[in-house]
Amino acid sequence: MSADGPQAVPPPIARTRRLLFTLGALSTFGPLSIDLYLPALPALARQLGASDGAAQWSISACMIGLAVGQLFIGPLSDRIGRRRPLFVGVVTYTVASLLCAAAPSIEALIVLRLVQGLAGSAGMVVVEAMVRDLYEGRQMARIMSLLMLIGGFAPIVAPVIGGQLLYVVDWRGLFVFLAAISAVLLFVALTLPETLRPEHRHAGGMDRVREGFSAVAGDRLFVGCALGSSIGSIALFIYISVSAFVIEDGYGVSPQAFSLIFGINSIGLILGGWFNALLLRRFTPERLLVPEALVAVVAGVGTAVAAVLHAPLWVFLTSLFFTIMSGGLASPNATALALVRHPANAGTAAALLGSTGFLFGAL
Repeated sequence: MSADGPQAVPPPIARTRRLLFTLGALSTFGPLSIDLYLPALPALARQLGASDGAAQWSISACMIGLAVGQLFIGPLSDRIGRRRPLFVGVVTYTVASLLCAAAPSIEALIVLRLVQGLAGSAGMVVVEAMVRDLYEGRQMARIMSLLMLIGGFAPIVAPVIGGQLLYVVDWRGLFVFLAAISAVLLFVALTLPETLRPEHRHAGGMDRVREGFSAVAGDRLFVGCALGSSIGSIALFIYISVSAFVIEDGYGVSPQAFSLIFGINSIGLILGGWFNALLLRRFTPERLLVPEALVAVVAGVGTAVAAVLHAPLWVFLTSLFFTIMSGGLASPNATALALVRHPANAGTAAALLGSTGFLFGAL
């Protein structure tokens, strides 16, 4: 063992489930950061005397942090290993969450949410890099789908828990709860091995970082998968940022009912990942990606038509459910195809892929 922990070996079957659960838990920083306090967003705006748009900026700031942080942490993990950046990120996230709970104004909250996103990005980018360290090809796509199944529970339970906690605490208490969860995830991270062997780590400074980014960005397959995945991120993050206002204020649904609706839609994301994992037993990611992307387009058009026609709530929510589910179909395959040709720059590739989606989503 090195100072960073045991070296990566292909995990035996007996360890695979435990490893998947651990990686899936650490990949939930994005959903937890955004989804837990969604039911409280209208109340947060009122209490801080902020407009709806300003309150939504607290979401966008976190997304920007999640995007920009990956661009630094991904290449750093290629150089010094996966575990140390992960630990520092989780600790910083815990502190930032506590400071968010004490924010005196919407402006302070937006800044702190940016810091929270920067720290939370460590869990997301390092997890994808670890998967690339351990798996190849179709197996990697299946692992990505299974991680989506595990991590998909976070957007289900987060708004439900947030809605129920609002009975006893206000929005500040939700950020304290986030700090407690991240402290638990810190102990989860301690169980992970170091997956990047010392001989595979990069030496050198900024020149080596630029070379890594250039190699990844010059790959047309990577760029195509990243842009396609980013379009899905735009749809998902628009849904995340405005759904509370549309469903609570527009349709008159309570925060608790909204959290239930949000959870049901998140089940669609899990079902998409589960179905894609089944399909990967027979088909390659290359064969599945385009048909699954077409499913996403059809579902998105259906949701747009329902919105334009001011359809009843159940019609709108049905279309929305299938739109969210389609993301679970295509996203794991796009991620696997984007990463598969860059084993030497796995952290950098994961950073570019993740940051592109979050930047488009934030915009």
